[in-house]
Amino acid sequence: MLYAIIATDVADSLEKRLSVRPAHVERLKQLQAEGRIVLAGPHPAVDSIDPGDAGFTGSLIVAEFASLADAQAWAKADPYVVAGVYADVVVKPFKQVLP
Repeated sequence: MLYAIIATDVADSLEKRLSVRPAHVERLKQLQAEGRIVLAGPHPAVDSIDPGDAGFTGSLIVAEFASLADAQAWAKADPYVVAGVYADVVVKPFKQVLP
């Protein structure tokens, strides 16, 4: 089943985010290689694809996991969680309708 992982950053997260981004992206690439990721990306803090120093306010990942517990465990081990980039992470089932 698909699960949405919706994360909200702590204030002024950009420096922390950049420091652990390679490890975060590597985990996403693993999901992609397994054919389990639908989409993933950050929420820019301003209305721009490149927010610069404004940074990001969180992230959204939609991926396939065997269960809600598996999705929660995966999210809990994310480098952004471990490094304190995220203030809050919500994991919930997702039903893809389009495309």
